[in-house]
Amino acid sequence: MDKTERSEIISILVVNEPGVTARLGSLFARRGFNIDSFTASPTNDPKLTRITIATTGDDRKFDQMLTQTAKQEFVKTVDIMSAKSIYRELLLLKVKADKKDRSQIKEIVEIYRGRIVDLSRKSMIIELTGSSEKIDGFMDMMSCYDLIDVCRTGVTGINRGDAGISDSSEE
Repeated sequence: MDKTERSEIISILVVNEPGVTARLGSLFARRGFNIDSFTASPTNDPKLTRITIATTGDDRKFDQMLTQTAKQEFVKTVDIMSAKSIYRELLLLKVKADKKDRSQIKEIVEIYRGRIVDLSRKSMIIELTGSSEKIDGFMDMMSCYDLIDVCRTGVTGINRGDAGISDSSEE
Protein backbone atom coordinates (compact mmCIF):
# COMPACT_ATOMS: atom_id res chain seq x y z
CA MET A 1 0.00 0.00 0.00
CA ASP A 2 1.01 3.60 -0.61
CA LYS A 3 2.67 5.30 2.40
CA THR A 4 2.25 8.78 0.92
CA GLU A 5 0.32 11.05 3.28
CA ARG A 6 -2.60 12.95 1.79
CA SER A 7 -5.45 15.08 3.08
CA GLU A 8 -8.99 13.81 2.73
CA ILE A 9 -12.42 14.98 3.74
CA ILE A 10 -14.66 12.33 5.26
CA SER A 11 -18.44 12.62 5.37
CA ILE A 12 -20.17 10.66 8.12
CA LEU A 13 -23.94 10.41 8.58
CA VAL A 14 -24.76 9.59 12.21
CA VAL A 15 -27.77 9.28 14.47
CA ASN A 16 -28.65 12.69 15.93
CA GLU A 17 -28.26 11.89 19.64
CA PRO A 18 -26.39 13.55 22.52
CA GLY A 19 -22.77 12.44 22.83
CA VAL A 20 -22.33 11.09 19.30
CA THR A 21 -19.86 13.78 18.21
CA ALA A 22 -17.85 13.28 21.40
CA ARG A 23 -17.77 9.50 20.87
CA LEU A 24 -16.64 9.93 17.27
CA GLY A 25 -13.93 12.42 18.27
CA SER A 26 -12.81 10.04 20.99
CA LEU A 27 -12.63 7.14 18.51
CA PHE A 28 -10.35 9.17 16.25
CA ALA A 29 -8.14 10.21 19.19
CA ARG A 30 -7.84 6.66 20.59
CA ARG A 31 -6.74 5.37 17.16
CA GLY A 32 -4.19 8.17 16.74
CA PHE A 33 -5.98 9.89 13.85
CA ASN A 34 -5.47 13.64 13.80
CA ILE A 35 -8.50 15.80 13.01
CA ASP A 36 -7.66 18.98 11.08
CA SER A 37 -11.28 20.16 10.94
CA PHE A 38 -14.55 18.84 12.43
CA THR A 39 -18.00 20.19 11.61
CA ALA A 40 -21.39 18.77 12.53
CA SER A 41 -24.96 19.82 11.78
CA PRO A 42 -28.42 18.29 11.52
CA THR A 43 -29.57 17.22 8.06
CA ASN A 44 -32.97 17.61 6.42
CA ASP A 45 -33.91 14.52 8.48
CA PRO A 46 -33.96 15.61 12.16
CA LYS A 47 -32.94 12.08 13.20
CA LEU A 48 -29.58 12.41 11.40
CA THR A 49 -26.47 14.59 11.70
CA ARG A 50 -23.80 15.06 9.03
CA ILE A 51 -20.25 15.23 10.34
CA THR A 52 -17.49 16.40 8.03
CA ILE A 53 -13.92 15.65 9.10
CA ALA A 54 -10.76 16.83 7.37
CA THR A 55 -7.79 14.62 8.21
CA THR A 56 -4.43 13.41 6.87
CA GLY A 57 -3.06 9.91 6.44
CA ASP A 58 -1.88 7.21 4.07
CA ASP A 59 -3.98 4.48 2.37
CA ARG A 60 -3.62 2.06 5.30
CA LYS A 61 -4.61 4.70 7.84
CA PHE A 62 -7.67 5.76 5.79
CA ASP A 63 -8.78 2.14 5.35
CA GLN A 64 -8.47 1.60 9.12
CA MET A 65 -10.22 4.90 9.87
CA LEU A 66 -13.17 4.13 7.57
CA THR A 67 -13.50 0.56 8.89
CA GLN A 68 -13.39 1.59 12.56
CA THR A 69 -15.86 4.45 12.00
CA ALA A 70 -18.32 2.32 10.02
CA LYS A 71 -18.41 -0.28 12.86
CA GLN A 72 -19.95 2.21 15.30
CA GLU A 73 -23.66 1.57 15.98
CA PHE A 74 -24.51 5.28 15.67
CA VAL A 75 -22.93 5.58 12.17
CA LYS A 76 -25.25 5.24 9.16
CA THR A 77 -22.75 5.96 6.33
CA VAL A 78 -19.10 6.95 6.03
CA ASP A 79 -17.41 8.05 2.80
CA ILE A 80 -14.29 9.81 1.60
CA MET A 81 -15.66 12.74 -0.36
CA SER A 82 -14.79 13.19 -4.02
CA ALA A 83 -12.47 15.97 -5.16
CA LYS A 84 -15.41 17.13 -7.30
CA SER A 85 -17.57 17.77 -4.23
CA ILE A 86 -18.41 21.31 -3.12
CA TYR A 87 -16.41 22.44 -0.07
CA ARG A 88 -16.79 25.64 1.91
CA GLU A 89 -15.48 27.22 5.08
CA LEU A 90 -16.66 30.31 6.95
CA LEU A 91 -14.32 32.93 8.39
CA LEU A 92 -15.17 35.75 10.77
CA LEU A 93 -12.25 38.12 11.19
CA LYS A 94 -12.04 41.13 13.50
CA VAL A 95 -9.36 43.53 12.38
CA LYS A 96 -8.15 46.84 13.80
CA ALA A 97 -9.24 49.46 11.28
CA ASP A 98 -8.77 53.16 11.75
CA LYS A 99 -9.81 55.72 9.10
CA LYS A 100 -6.59 55.38 7.10
CA ASP A 101 -6.82 51.54 6.77
CA ARG A 102 -10.55 51.14 6.10
CA SER A 103 -10.56 51.75 2.36
CA GLN A 104 -7.60 49.39 1.76
CA ILE A 105 -9.21 46.67 3.86
CA LYS A 106 -12.54 47.20 2.08
CA GLU A 107 -10.79 46.75 -1.29
CA ILE A 108 -9.26 43.45 -0.21
CA VAL A 109 -12.62 42.25 1.17
CA GLU A 110 -14.33 43.09 -2.15
CA ILE A 111 -11.67 41.27 -4.19
CA TYR A 112 -12.26 38.13 -2.10
CA ARG A 113 -16.06 38.64 -2.26
CA GLY A 114 -16.36 38.97 1.50
CA ARG A 115 -18.64 41.23 3.51
CA ILE A 116 -18.03 43.73 6.25
CA VAL A 117 -20.65 42.77 8.84
CA ASP A 118 -19.69 45.15 11.65
CA LEU A 119 -17.91 48.47 11.80
CA SER A 120 -16.83 50.49 14.81
CA ARG A 121 -14.47 53.43 15.23
CA LYS A 122 -11.46 51.18 15.78
CA SER A 123 -12.32 47.85 14.15
CA MET A 124 -14.35 45.94 11.59
CA ILE A 125 -15.61 42.38 11.38
CA ILE A 126 -15.35 40.63 8.02
CA GLU A 127 -17.29 37.56 6.91
CA LEU A 128 -15.87 35.38 4.14
CA THR A 129 -16.93 32.00 2.79
CA GLY A 130 -15.10 29.84 0.30
CA SER A 131 -12.56 27.09 -0.08
CA SER A 132 -9.89 26.67 2.59
CA GLU A 133 -7.34 27.89 0.03
CA LYS A 134 -9.34 31.09 -0.54
CA ILE A 135 -9.60 31.68 3.22
CA ASP A 136 -5.84 31.05 3.61
CA GLY A 137 -5.09 33.51 0.78
CA PHE A 138 -7.31 36.14 2.36
CA MET A 139 -5.65 35.65 5.75
CA ASP A 140 -2.24 36.05 4.09
CA MET A 141 -3.36 39.37 2.55
CA MET A 142 -4.73 40.53 5.91
CA SER A 143 -1.62 39.54 7.88
CA CYS A 144 -0.10 43.02 7.47
CA TYR A 145 -2.98 44.47 9.53
CA ASP A 146 -3.53 44.14 13.27
CA LEU A 147 -5.81 41.08 13.55
CA ILE A 148 -7.82 41.16 16.76
CA ASP A 149 -9.72 37.88 16.55
CA VAL A 150 -10.16 35.00 14.08
CA CYS A 151 -12.90 32.38 13.96
CA ARG A 152 -12.96 29.67 11.25
CA THR A 153 -15.64 27.02 11.07
CA GLY A 154 -13.60 24.32 9.40
CA VAL A 155 -14.48 22.70 6.11
CA THR A 156 -17.88 21.31 5.26
CA GLY A 157 -18.94 19.75 1.98
CA ILE A 158 -21.59 18.09 -0.11
CA ASN A 159 -21.40 15.83 -3.16
CA ARG A 160 -22.26 17.27 -6.57
CA GLY A 161 -25.06 15.86 -8.73
CA ASP A 162 -27.20 12.93 -7.70
CA ALA A 163 -24.63 11.32 -5.39
CA GLY A 164 -26.11 10.90 -1.92
CA ILE A 165 -29.74 11.31 -3.01
CA SER A 166 -31.86 8.44 -1.81
CA ASP A 167 -35.40 7.62 -2.83
CA SER A 168 -37.59 8.04 0.27
CA SER A 169 -39.69 5.07 -0.86
CA GLU A 170 -36.67 2.77 -0.26
CA GLU A 171 -37.04 3.08 3.53
